Amino acid sequence: MPTVRDLYEVLGVSKEASDADIKKAYRQKARELHPDQGGDEEHFKELTAAYEVLKNPQARANYDRFGDPRGPGGGMGGGDPFAGFGDLGDLINSFFGGGMGGTSRRGQPTNAGRDAIVDVTVTLEEAATGVEKDVDVTLDRTCSTCSGSGAADGSGPITCSTCNGQGAVQRVRNGIFGQMLTQTACPECEGSGRIVADPCRTCRGEGRTRETETLTIPVPIGIDDGRRVRLSGRGEAGRQGGPAGDLYVRVNVRPHEIFTRDGDDLHCELRIGMIPAALGTELKLPTLYGETKVSVPEGTQFGDVITLRREGMPRLGMDGHQKGNLHVHCRIETPRDLDDSDREVLKALADKRGETVMSGSGGKGLFGRLRDAFTG
Repeated sequence: MPTVRDLYEVLGVSKEASDADIKKAYRQKARELHPDQGGDEEHFKELTAAYEVLKNPQARANYDRFGDPRGPGGGMGGGDPFAGFGDLGDLINSFFGGGMGGTSRRGQPTNAGRDAIVDVTVTLEEAATGVEKDVDVTLDRTCSTCSGSGAADGSGPITCSTCNGQGAVQRVRNGIFGQMLTQTACPECEGSGRIVADPCRTCRGEGRTRETETLTIPVPIGIDDGRRVRLSGRGEAGRQGGPAGDLYVRVNVRPHEIFTRDGDDLHCELRIGMIPAALGTELKLPTLYGETKVSVPEGTQFGDVITLRREGMPRLGMDGHQKGNLHVHCRIETPRDLDDSDREVLKALADKRGETVMSGSGGKGLFGRLRDAFTG
């Protein structure tokens, strides 16, 4: 881990802070730094380690007086809950998920493979029903010649003498707030804790080779555009037999020509003639699951919304057992290709309802009447 800072500084409180102040400061900073909220994992662990010390009255008193939560000289035993650690750096490291032992900042072995990401594009229909997609990817895979050990046939890795197989080296120095510990990956074995004296000719001691393969990617039912699917252990192979990383599948859903999506709900427009909208009708409408009938009530207006239950997108993680709704937005269309008979029928209806209309095809229209008003 990086250099150990003053524990009060980590929490952002003074040495005179009360237990309540320390607890409040920890909760506030924990919300900001938690990895699930996009915070920094190392700072979150450092914060938690500081809180574990300062919330314990005896450990805090020892830290304030001696710079070590275990007391003078890092006292061991005596019922001390912090006994068993070599120095302050080791103590704080213990809260960070493992210290040495060939592990990385994330608590994973330093020879672990990297995570990888691939993109998959699906239609809205495929997102609604779930699908498997074949994708070509180029990733590090376990060397087939040495089975990932990195060593030539008949030999094997040996323990690194620089770090004694720990995968990391550390330097301790005294500071104003006690001992400061800096830990880095071992430069000799690059953090693996092992040395390959006779490397494999195929992978040159890496234990992995670059390969292109076709992966069958499962796309779950109800996936939304931009969401990622994690496939554990399907990423890059680790170095010299280290664990593989994860593969993240980023799903892109193509825009649909009819439907737009809002969470689990779908929206579409339905164009209805003026007369059917006035009298009511029943129309056929395509959905993601086949054709269905839509009842348009009498007197439907432009912008009215008809909701079809459970005709929307499936809810992610429910295997299609729960679906959103389909909202049908009515768009009333006025006929343009009227003949004289049509006009007479509509004019008669307007007269009956007391509505004013133009006199018919022989009329001058709006602009003609305006011109007459100015010239007459």
